[in-house]
Amino acid sequence: MASDEPKAKKPKLSEEEKPEPPPKENAVKISTNSLFGMGNPLLDICAVVDKDFLDKYSLKPNDQILAEAKHKELFEELVKKFKVEYYAGGATQNSIKIAQWMIQEPHKVGTFFGCIGKDKFGEILKQKAEEVHVDAHYYEQDEEPTGTCAACITGDNRSLVANLAAANCYKKDKHLDLEENWKLVEKAKVYYIAGFFLTVSLESILKVAKHASENNKLFCMNLSAPFICQFFKDNLMQVMPYVDVLFGNETEAAAFAKEQDFDTKDIKEIVRKAQALPKDNKKRQRVVVITQGKDETVMAQSDKIETFPVVKTDPKYIVDTNGAGDAFVGGFLSELVQEKPLDQCVKAAHYAANVIIQRAGCSFPEKPDFK
Repeated sequence: MASDEPKAKKPKLSEEEKPEPPPKENAVKISTNSLFGMGNPLLDICAVVDKDFLDKYSLKPNDQILAEAKHKELFEELVKKFKVEYYAGGATQNSIKIAQWMIQEPHKVGTFFGCIGKDKFGEILKQKAEEVHVDAHYYEQDEEPTGTCAACITGDNRSLVANLAAANCYKKDKHLDLEENWKLVEKAKVYYIAGFFLTVSLESILKVAKHASENNKLFCMNLSAPFICQFFKDNLMQVMPYVDVLFGNETEAAAFAKEQDFDTKDIKEIVRKAQALPKDNKKRQRVVVITQGKDETVMAQSDKIETFPVVKTDPKYIVDTNGAGDAFVGGFLSELVQEKPLDQCVKAAHYAANVIIQRAGCSFPEKPDFK
C-alpha cells in the first residue's frame, strides 16, 4: 500500500510510452498472469484483544479455526469492544499480493480466483486487489455475504477465526471451467493454493494441480493449519501427489506428522518424510519448506536438508505477526516465478515476512528493499 504522503503529480504515460524497467540481474523475464492463486478471499478484521476475550470464545492465542455457531457474537463484540482495522485478506490472496509487491513490474503477474458476495465488503476486496496490481477474478454470488476473518491479537500471537460465508461458495463449473478463466490458469507457470481451500472446492484444486503436473509446471501448497492436517486429511492427501513445493510451520508440521504416522517430532525428519511421499510428476522432486517463527527455516530439496536463519528483529518493532506466514510464501513465490535458486527464494521469503511483522495487517511499504 502506498504511503499517504502527497506526491507531485507526474504526467501520466500510456502503457506503450512507459519505459521498460531494467531487467533484474539473472532474472527471467516475467509475463503477466504467470503466478496463479486460488483461495478464500476474506476481509480481515484485526484487533488487539485481551486474554478474557480469548477465553470467552475458547480461542488459543496462536491458532486458525473456522467459525462455529458459538463464535457468532465474536465478530460483533470485536468491533464494538476493540479498535479494529480492516484489511483485504485470506491466506492465498495475501501471498499473491506480497509476491506482486516484491516483483513490482510488470503489474498483474499474480492472478487470483475466489468467491465473494455482491456487497460492500466484496467491493472493498476488489478495490484492494486493484490497488496492489493483482489480477483478481472473483466469482460473485448473492446467496452469501463476503467472508470475514477475525484476527485476535495478543502480544506477538494471533488467533484467527474465519467465517468463510461467500468464500465457501466457489464453484468449479461456475467459474474455473469458464473458457476465459481457464485461459488464465493455462498462462501461469507457478500455482499456489493454501490448504484452507481444501474445505471449499477439492475438485477445483485437483483440476489446477493436475494441469500443473501434466505440463511440468510448479504446484505449491500450504498445510495452513493443524485442523486441515487432521480433519481434511483425505482431501489433502488426494492433492499431495501433485505438490511440488509444500509449505507449513512447525505446529502444522507436527500435526501432519502425527496424522501420517511419521512417528517423529523432529522437524528435519518430518520434512524428509513429507518429501518422500508419493509424487505424480517424477521430473521434479518435491521441496518441503517449514518455518519455525523466530527459529531457523528448514528445507528439504534434492537429497539434502538445509536450514536458514531468519532475519532477527527486535521484539519492540514487532507490530503484528498475522500475515507473516502468508508473506513468507509470497516472498518465496516472487523469486520462484523468476526461476531463481531455492536459497534465494528462502532469502526473499524471510525478507517479506520481516517487513510484514513490523506493520499492521498484511500491509507493506510502497516498494521493497530486497537485493
